[in-house]
Amino acid sequence: MSVWITGAGTSSFGKQPTLSPAELAWQAIGEALEDEGRREERPGLDAVFVGSVFGEPGVAMRVLQGYAITGVPIVTVENACASGTSALHEAAVALASGRYERVLVLGVEQMTPLFKGPIIPQQTDTEGRTGLAMPSMYAMEASRWLHDGRVTLEQLAAVSVKNHRHALHNSRAQYRGDYTIAQVLDSPMISDPLTLLQCSPISDGAAAVVLSRTSRSPRDVELVATAQRAGGPWDHRSADVWGYRLIHDTARAAYDAAGLGPADVDLAEVHDAFTIGELTTTEALGLAGEGEAGPRAASGASALGGDLPINPSGGLLSRGHPLGATGVAQVAEIVWQLRGDAGGRQVEGARVGLVETMGGGVSGVDGNACVVALLRAQDREGI
Repeated sequence: MSVWITGAGTSSFGKQPTLSPAELAWQAIGEALEDEGRREERPGLDAVFVGSVFGEPGVAMRVLQGYAITGVPIVTVENACASGTSALHEAAVALASGRYERVLVLGVEQMTPLFKGPIIPQQTDTEGRTGLAMPSMYAMEASRWLHDGRVTLEQLAAVSVKNHRHALHNSRAQYRGDYTIAQVLDSPMISDPLTLLQCSPISDGAAAVVLSRTSRSPRDVELVATAQRAGGPWDHRSADVWGYRLIHDTARAAYDAAGLGPADVDLAEVHDAFTIGELTTTEALGLAGEGEAGPRAASGASALGGDLPINPSGGLLSRGHPLGATGVAQVAEIVWQLRGDAGGRQVEGARVGLVETMGGGVSGVDGNACVVALLRAQDREGI
């Protein structure tokens, strides 16, 4: 049973403390329903799946009642940064099983009133007790790969240069800019070796997609497969950096379910919360060989115009990273790309897109959650 994405929408992303989570969500929901061609109709939804990390209790209903979406099952998912795509995965499984016919998936997050600096893990975790914030976690990954000769400082910076440049074509992105490698490396040090321009920002935003068991338009995009995994134990016996094995195993499950492989992927939106995250993820997904992700970023192979663009939206680094909304925003970007609607950041001839979202921060495990989704465009004349 196929699952189709029939509508997609997002808010703008950035520091928007004067907008409530509901107002952000209404922008995304309204655009998704209008995109589907049903904004003037009753929503007609069978259920709603919502991803949010720091939302207040009842955040889903508080948001949805303002759009007259009530009286249907509402499922709220908190799975760290993978909350939005976890909601997508559960919605897709529910549709494929025949439980529902048409559902809304929403991701929403307002972070600026809550955070004036980096997110600190819970005090019950070792990292939280020692003040080891998320930039430090990723900095250790970068240090490991630098030590192993698997990446260089310049290649790390190249990811930031690429993604900020991609965002020049994304009017909804939080930060856009045409930087040089030297400017990235010379920006303020946050957690050695990661500088300010290599870290994703605190963001507010929302994203929504409509999923259906049937396609009503050749513009609908097939959600071919999704896979979700939680990390296993991670300690001194683990051969890979944090999250690598979890992403690898989740991707393999998604590829197998879709009957596709890395060679079939034309573009990807991946979890680049920090520059090293894009590189480790690209290799874990099989989209680059061992030690190849850094050189590909530096050479332009993973940029627009390259053979496999990564994060044409600007990614988390530049589009922004409102945690619960991030995964759904990644899906919306791939939908627009596969339709040919991405404007100046369009990946020409894209037929298959991949989304990967990683949620972490629980001490002792190899990532809290990971979701990988594969999307495919319909065959249409002229595409």
